[in-house]
Amino acid sequence: MKGRVVLIDEIAGRPAAALVVDGQLEDLLIDPEGDVVLPGAIFRAVADRPVKGQGGIFVKLPGGSGFLRQISGISPGQRLLVQVTGPTEPGKAVPVTVRLLFKSRYAIITPAAPGLNVSRRIRDEELRETLTALATEAMAGAPEDMGLILRSACADAEADEIADDILAVKSLALAVLADTDGSPELLVDGPGAHETAWRDWADPAPDEVVEGGFADAGVAEMLDALRDPRVALTGGGHMMIEPTRALVAVDINTGPDTSPAASLKVNIAAARDLPRQLRLRGLGGQVVVDFAPLPKKDRAILDQVIRAAFKHEAAETNLAGWTALGLYEMTRKRDRLPLEAVLP
Repeated sequence: MKGRVVLIDEIAGRPAAALVVDGQLEDLLIDPEGDVVLPGAIFRAVADRPVKGQGGIFVKLPGGSGFLRQISGISPGQRLLVQVTGPTEPGKAVPVTVRLLFKSRYAIITPAAPGLNVSRRIRDEELRETLTALATEAMAGAPEDMGLILRSACADAEADEIADDILAVKSLALAVLADTDGSPELLVDGPGAHETAWRDWADPAPDEVVEGGFADAGVAEMLDALRDPRVALTGGGHMMIEPTRALVAVDINTGPDTSPAASLKVNIAAARDLPRQLRLRGLGGQVVVDFAPLPKKDRAILDQVIRAAFKHEAAETNLAGWTALGLYEMTRKRDRLPLEAVLP
């Protein structure tokens, strides 16, 4: 399977989507089972009580509670609009923020963050000017503190299509922002797998969108490989990816290669594939990597590879660097449930 292909299908009766590039699985989305709050959902909430020592406050949601990492300017009983920022872990409150984002295929509305911005990935100055003029016209009448970001997918879209998208998401944002009175209530559902694929996999534009194509593309076999902690690397090396309650442990091994550059080669291969593996497996939090032994002088090369590999990751990632024991530490935002939690 050549090119960039988006597959829309189901797994165990639940919506699922896969992004396959030149036969390799690049991203995977599966809706969780049951009544689960998805990231991106927007609620009307009521502030409850602050949590001393944690710099946050609990908020009342319909049927449960959320945790907001903010106290300043918020008093108990106050009505708030909050958005879910990540998956809900069992036994914990839903993580939420008051910094709302209304995302669509071509536009992101940013309440309380004014300004019209065009994605940096669009570098054609003439196109940027055209898109800015289009955005200015479409945002006419919006509050002064409401901002707009035009996504990189706009580069391949028609002007009318972009304008209609902006108007639709602006209308949604205005309706939600005006709905602040009342008890806790879900105002906007979080996007499911199919909607997220349509929204976020538009750049670059897919060569093909296939409905019901999991079987023909061998997605089941790809999922079986993701269940295995062992990931084969070029040259016979491999890495083991094993999540624990505290962190995700990654161990790199050279395998049968005994050449002088074996460690550097396998470490580079592992670093390049690690973002994809963490994304597909739905792993986040603290990540500790035990690279194959290599001289300290080679760490600078590996640092460049790691930064380049994670540069375009959608999930927020902090590359903390090397420890005194020679381990590499990073943190990755949990943006989805672990694969083992959504696979049947």
